[in-house]
Amino acid sequence: MILAIDIGNTNITLGVWKGDEMLFESRMETNRSRLRDQYALELKGIFDLYSIQPKDIEGSIISSVVPQLISTFSSAIKLLTGKAPMVVGPGIKTGLNIKIDNPAQLGADLAVGAIAAIAEFPAPSIIFDMGTATTVSVVGKDGSYLGGMIMPGIAISLDALISRTAQLPQVSIQAPPRVIGKNTVNCIQSGAIYGAAAMMDGVIDRIEEELGEKATVITTGGLANVVTQFCRREVHHRDNLLLVGLKILYEKNKS
Repeated sequence: MILAIDIGNTNITLGVWKGDEMLFESRMETNRSRLRDQYALELKGIFDLYSIQPKDIEGSIISSVVPQLISTFSSAIKLLTGKAPMVVGPGIKTGLNIKIDNPAQLGADLAVGAIAAIAEFPAPSIIFDMGTATTVSVVGKDGSYLGGMIMPGIAISLDALISRTAQLPQVSIQAPPRVIGKNTVNCIQSGAIYGAAAMMDGVIDRIEEELGEKATVITTGGLANVVTQFCRREVHHRDNLLLVGLKILYEKNKS
């Protein structure tokens, strides 16, 4: 069994693979102040919940956008399983042709998502990862990583709106009954959800115009499923896209 872990700014997503089957997917909160033993204990609790024995984990792989947690989490995994994990970064073979100004600047999560998209969908492709930030990755027809976009995520945008206005309330991130809001809460929700969906449709149009051809659109991330159902373009949603990419990378590098 292979343990795949993606450490994001808000959540840590993990899954255990047995061959091509994912036995489970789980999430825990990203907490920069937690120590090795605390993370190991939480991982052990998740394993127990899904009846997984740590000794049965033959290997693991981590991608992280939080550099200070890489060492802590790697130590926690080694404490629990007895084996040090692979870490996506220098020295890992990706097979990805990165055509940006400085390939070393490409985030581990973006590389992993692109690798999974190339394996599962026709290229060219556009990948929206909607978490703390919303990132867009563009994969060319030849499977090369062309570049993308970074923008504030929905939750960050809402937090900024609420914190900088005197009378707007906190709202849940969900779609209101209609686009034209009839009260303050629905107006904020409409702007967040339908605004994000319209942004995605517009970004897809502009990227395809620059590419000169149609692209496959893939979404992932904690808030993607809330938004993509309101897009007018065809969108393929994959909750576990990064875990798929991590498994592929582990298999490429396990020797």
